[in-house]
Amino acid sequence: MKPMKAMKKSVSRGVGSVALLTVIVAGAAACGGPEPFRISEACGTEVDPDLIGRLLPRGEELKTKDTFSEPKQPRCEFEVDGEERVGLRGDVVEPFVKPLEVSADGMRRLGNPAPADIGDGATIADHGGMALRACTYQGEKMQFVLAIDGVENPEKTTERRRLLEEFLRSQLPIAMEAEGCRP
Repeated sequence: MKPMKAMKKSVSRGVGSVALLTVIVAGAAACGGPEPFRISEACGTEVDPDLIGRLLPRGEELKTKDTFSEPKQPRCEFEVDGEERVGLRGDVVEPFVKPLEVSADGMRRLGNPAPADIGDGATIADHGGMALRACTYQGEKMQFVLAIDGVENPEKTTERRRLLEEFLRSQLPIAMEAEGCRP
């Protein structure tokens, strides 16, 4: 898989704004359920449509909501068939902040957290994960933190954890660049 470039377009991040994503639903799978959603953008940045689609629940309609997004803090929630399911957040934080330590209890609630080799540190749990990397933001040394939670798909936990790790590894540099946080 080749890395994806960050999108260079202006995206309004109004609090509570709802945008219906362009979604391709290719019909029903052989088992009778809907195919995975295929989206190419979330929280104002490009995403790998295959990876994010496999992490989202199946359904008929997918919406994304920017929730409390502002510069340095992109946030969005994925709704499937009207129910909020998966959250994706980014944060530019001071270098003295220890996000993996601060979020340890939250990661435990997501189930069986374990370290992963992504960026400058990461934790993958059964239903989410977090990765961080040092960067320069507006001339200052900072860190960028990317977190995803509420993930229930795929059903098999080992496959879900593998996809979460792959998603964070792929998305961290894209989200950093989109926020102007340079390695």
